[in-house]
Amino acid sequence: MPHRVRPDRARALRRRLLLAGGLASLAGLAALGGAAPARAARPELLVRFSHVVASGTPKGQMALHFQRLVAERSAGRIRVEVYPDSQLYGDEDELEALKLGAVELLAPSLSKFGQAGLPEFEVFDLPFLFDDLAQVRRVTQGPVGRRLLERLAHQQMVGLGFMDGSFKQMSANRPLRAPADFKGLRLRVQASRVLVAQMRALGAEPVVLPFGETRRALARRVVDGAENPLSNFLTQGLQAVQTDLTLTHHGYLGYAVVSHPRFWTSLSAPNRELLQQALAESLEFGSRLSAELDRQALAQVLQLPHLRVHALSGLERAALQQAAQAVHQSFEQRVGHGLLAEVRLTIAANI
Repeated sequence: MPHRVRPDRARALRRRLLLAGGLASLAGLAALGGAAPARAARPELLVRFSHVVASGTPKGQMALHFQRLVAERSAGRIRVEVYPDSQLYGDEDELEALKLGAVELLAPSLSKFGQAGLPEFEVFDLPFLFDDLAQVRRVTQGPVGRRLLERLAHQQMVGLGFMDGSFKQMSANRPLRAPADFKGLRLRVQASRVLVAQMRALGAEPVVLPFGETRRALARRVVDGAENPLSNFLTQGLQAVQTDLTLTHHGYLGYAVVSHPRFWTSLSAPNRELLQQALAESLEFGSRLSAELDRQALAQVLQLPHLRVHALSGLERAALQQAAQAVHQSFEQRVGHGLLAEVRLTIAANI
């Protein structure tokens, strides 16, 4: 079993629920840039949107864009309160909070759904499956993506849409160019069987750790490295605790926005349509922003004075890809051949 590192502060969900009212007030101020929510006119509908990354990331900006659109189009009737950076709920408790009605919208990474009883979503975690975002979008915006969103109903969630993330790179305190470089390292991963298997296949020891705890764990040498999109690497300040970044481009990190059926079906038809349209536009906004910020982040990391950035040669990338092939085979044995075969056909389609 991989190591699981739990946060050292008390974060039991029941206690979080009791404290949520007070935390929400403080988080709301931060989410709204310090401006307190208007109290003169109480909204007809309050939508709490919680996520685990910083506001400056593409997902954080998507949530704020959604907040603005809903405020404008509802003339204040509907208020979206955005709580970034695990201010309300983190990786380990946000899905349970959704089921208990403590929050109305989440935007988990796709890896999260595998642990929630939907192993099909782990196809997105497979290393070296996708080459670029165009291939990802063929899957998420086509029949495969629609079926996966519908599957969320089996775990009491309503799948409202996908947002592009970006590709992950490896960081540590040494270059990670070959499988031999991974040996002896403890690398942080999300709670995904595929990601755990990926690190083992490369020769590292996987450590399951909530995203919000990653920087502290690196600083304290609880883990030696991690995989992250460049925007997350920068917004979490990982350059202060890692000396080397290897541009492996090995895996995709994307998101889906979900709600709970109890909340979603309680909405009036006009309100549901307004939220759906605003969210669809916001997800497209976030996806475009993700691609742009990834390009900007690459330029930024290349300029960081104390960070060594390493690009892989074709042969080095091929060696890592070969080492990770066993992960694909294990996924097929566990989930079935059909899904991965369909994803590969979709990727290869000349559209």
